[in-house]
Amino acid sequence: MGRAEFPHEPPYYAVIFCSQRTEETPGDGYGDTADRMVALAVGQPGYLGVESARGADGLGITVSYWRGLEDIRAWRAVTEHVAARDQGRRDWYRHYELRIAKVERHYGWERADGPADPAHPSATGA
Repeated sequence: MGRAEFPHEPPYYAVIFCSQRTEETPGDGYGDTADRMVALAVGQPGYLGVESARGADGLGITVSYWRGLEDIRAWRAVTEHVAARDQGRRDWYRHYELRIAKVERHYGWERADGPADPAHPSATGA
């Protein structure tokens, strides 16, 4: 999964899920379940996007973005999501941590934009 396109203006919330996989077993259902959770989240009120990466050592970080805290609470209560979390604790993770952060500001850079740092005041003339 690549970078999220983000036309959304702050504030919004980021749910940061850091996990360490157990030994991967072909056909263990992890990939299919992860894909299903993204597809399910897309249909939830307040869902804004997701970014995810997993290293060869099994360390993964998934950040999902939400309009508000109530949307995050509602997602946490979705029955299929609850079942996936239970299976994750039972079968797929050595450990995980979850953090929820309010995003107050965001910016980005593209190579086509040139070398200026968009967060630096000289880049915008501010």
